[in-house]
Amino acid sequence: MEVSKHIDVLIVGAGISGIDAAYRLQERSPGKSWLILEARDRIGGTWDLFRYPGVRSDSDIFTLGFPFRPWRTDQAIVEGPAIRQYVEDTAREFGIFERIRFSEGVLRASWSSSDARWTVESAKGRYTCSFLWLASGYYDYAQGYRPQWPGESEFAGRIVHPQFWPKDLELAGKRVAVIGSGATAVTMIPAIAERAAHVTMVQRTPSYIVARPGRDRAAGWLQRRLPPALAASLIRWKNLLLTIYFYDRARKRPADVSRRIREEVAKALPPGYPVERDFSPPYKPWDQRLCLIPDGDLFAAMRSRKASVATGAIERFTPAGLKLASGEEIAADVVVTATGLNMRLAGGIDLAIDGKPVRLSEHFIYKGMMLSGVPNLFLSFGYANASWTLRSDLTARAICRLLNRMAKRGLGTCTPAVPSDLARQPILGLNSGYVKRAEALLPSQGDRQPWTVPQHYIRDLLAMSFRRIDETLEFVSKA
Repeated sequence: MEVSKHIDVLIVGAGISGIDAAYRLQERSPGKSWLILEARDRIGGTWDLFRYPGVRSDSDIFTLGFPFRPWRTDQAIVEGPAIRQYVEDTAREFGIFERIRFSEGVLRASWSSSDARWTVESAKGRYTCSFLWLASGYYDYAQGYRPQWPGESEFAGRIVHPQFWPKDLELAGKRVAVIGSGATAVTMIPAIAERAAHVTMVQRTPSYIVARPGRDRAAGWLQRRLPPALAASLIRWKNLLLTIYFYDRARKRPADVSRRIREEVAKALPPGYPVERDFSPPYKPWDQRLCLIPDGDLFAAMRSRKASVATGAIERFTPAGLKLASGEEIAADVVVTATGLNMRLAGGIDLAIDGKPVRLSEHFIYKGMMLSGVPNLFLSFGYANASWTLRSDLTARAICRLLNRMAKRGLGTCTPAVPSDLARQPILGLNSGYVKRAEALLPSQGDRQPWTVPQHYIRDLLAMSFRRIDETLEFVSKA
């Protein structure tokens, strides 16, 4: 296999994090050569993969979008195709698109200490690079999480998973059951309800669901009256401060926040609706991600009787639909298993150092951007409680800061050295199913800086911008 020309920085992934990484390299480390490898045949990552009805972000576009190319309308919650186009337009505008190699999924990467470089094997070739930057997201693109139930083979209808939505699926006039009550389910149900005869959300336990306006009136007011750059900055800070405030309040006063959410749900549904049964989760707010619905569209579908909720464990599939453990039967022509995703940090790439495999679970994450004991490897890791981009952009700027410092001092290799007394903690403070299933596969965070991931933008901004970027790093000079 032919080896391509050596590259300073090789980026894996052409989603939002990968495009942000490339932009920051051009802006802050212009002397570095770089290239992006993307496994898919189009740009956009998540926003190219998911094609199910109504797919959209549950984070506002003002914090999800690029800070260097702000969103210019007051539409706050944006559908997937528009986000994908925004990512592509950004890549083209800043000369990034031409440096993406599509359909080049990375299979393995091996670090050689003697050569001080990574050798990266993709589906089409081999590359060497001084630094490997993984901006490939955090879940498995190849398969979603899909439990099995008794009786599936007896079901006379069709079973589909949202991660692989079939183009030929016609829902007009059909009865649809959506298994799950997470972000995917509450997103697709209003869209399906527009066409289907009826759609039922079948949930084992409820989720916290919060309605917010799809358009941001304050953003529109600022965009009309202020210079674009100033308006964008104010809108972004307004939204992230509100997110921080709500998250902190939920963690400090969970009973109050839980009660308030239930009260808002009760107002949005017909009088007497059993909110305690269907919309009262058995956990505290932000133990799992909250589900955001723009303009209360899920509740509107329920008020119109186009959608309904059934709460309880599924006992089995039947020829005509689903049977719950309670005995309730859900008639369905189509069953959608919105049962979640599988986490897969580092894109599932086989990593090795001098021939020894790297097992992520044995490592700690340094400043949310590197792994202990792994040289010249960067990770774009975002927030669980806010827009992913907020954190991945901080990471990109910090990485450039580190690269520039190394170049100035003539250093070729950097490796985070973990203290012997560092205590292990889960990297994500959520008890969602997809997080719990992956804990044994993910790196840990520590019990103190710089080995923690605070999930707090302002703390991260201060630490990543002003704290020493090279604390506990071990360096080797260039040969």
